[in-house]
Amino acid sequence: MNKNNEYKLVPRLRFPEFENAGEWEVKKVGDILVESRMPSKINDPEKRITVRLNMKGVEKREYRGTESENATYFFVRKKGQFIYGKQNFHKGAFGIIPDELNGYESSQDLPAFDFRNGFSSKFFFYFLSQETVYPKLEEIATGTGSKRIHPKDFFHLLIPFLSLPEQQKIASCLSSLDEVITAESQKLELLKEHKKGLLQNLFPQEGETVPKLRFPEFVQSASWNNIKIGDIAQVSTGGTPESTNPEYWGGEIPWMNSGELNHKRIYSVSNYITKKGYHESSTKLIPPNCVLIGLAGQGKTRGTVAINYIELCTNQSIGAIHPNGEVFESEFLFQMLDSLYEKLRKLSAGDGGRGGLNLQIIKAIEIFLPSLKEQQKIASCLSSLDDLINAQRQKIELLKQHKKGLLQGLFPPINN
Repeated sequence: MNKNNEYKLVPRLRFPEFENAGEWEVKKVGDILVESRMPSKINDPEKRITVRLNMKGVEKREYRGTESENATYFFVRKKGQFIYGKQNFHKGAFGIIPDELNGYESSQDLPAFDFRNGFSSKFFFYFLSQETVYPKLEEIATGTGSKRIHPKDFFHLLIPFLSLPEQQKIASCLSSLDEVITAESQKLELLKEHKKGLLQNLFPQEGETVPKLRFPEFVQSASWNNIKIGDIAQVSTGGTPESTNPEYWGGEIPWMNSGELNHKRIYSVSNYITKKGYHESSTKLIPPNCVLIGLAGQGKTRGTVAINYIELCTNQSIGAIHPNGEVFESEFLFQMLDSLYEKLRKLSAGDGGRGGLNLQIIKAIEIFLPSLKEQQKIASCLSSLDDLINAQRQKIELLKQHKKGLLQGLFPPINN
């Protein structure tokens, strides 16, 4: 690709065969798209199969409309058409109707469009996928409360126009990268499913005293011991220095909030407190290798398990199970409790388990422990798999960043 930018409206990156093709033109979307309004011929709503949109693209949806929805207008859609959600277009709800959804329907809230000759649907899709285009879509949304983008307003959006072969070349490049990202994402899901299966088989399930799978050297070993967490470990919680006192914050003591439990393995934290904040609050320093549990919250945080690798303080919504190397391997306990997320949430105090966990509940949790050597073997197996999963996540993130860079380089900025 040639990085020379000799023209006013040309991309920073251009394929060699198009480097002398001249400046790109600018057209309105209305010069490129024609709205498709082929009316539905289905009278029975229960036989209607529609399409829906989300951030993953266009999908099939079994229609289960209400009486008010049944009164709305539906239109037949064709493969290759561009479709968007009036309310969520500016949030990424748009796509191209795939071959398998040809003939399906969508309501007037999901308008669809045919392309005029000389324009690639995929090129158009990738142009709209740029982060720089989203604010422009936001600007043309109208209405109070929940804003919508109507076709008449969408048609005024400016878009680059160039030769069809160059459009197709750009679309093919980005489409190939998307295929790689999809394939790597599928590998990630397989790894996560593999770990899920291992967790179910390497730890005893309800009513069992040994797991379904054991490493060969432990097959003849004794059953695992049933024990309460409070009998083998110190359990503590933290506190929060007064947030409005500047003398308490910005020091050298790491302080962890509940949201950081989602990082699972804690090597660093976002906040630090001063010695004054530490001594004048109820927070406590805990050693490395504590198993941390989210105690509160109606979202995903309650019951979330993490492990810290640095000495730090926590807030009052995190329970810490301190290490006891003579009885359990912290990594083993982390993996075991992490696999019991739903169970931990159900143990919560309060009406129907909707309250929170507390130290008494944590101490009373019964677990099964094998010998330290078997714990270490299981922990090593699962942590190695975690390393693979994290490496795969990083690989996907790098590919996404590469795609973002390509989008910025393959399309020139257009000022509406």
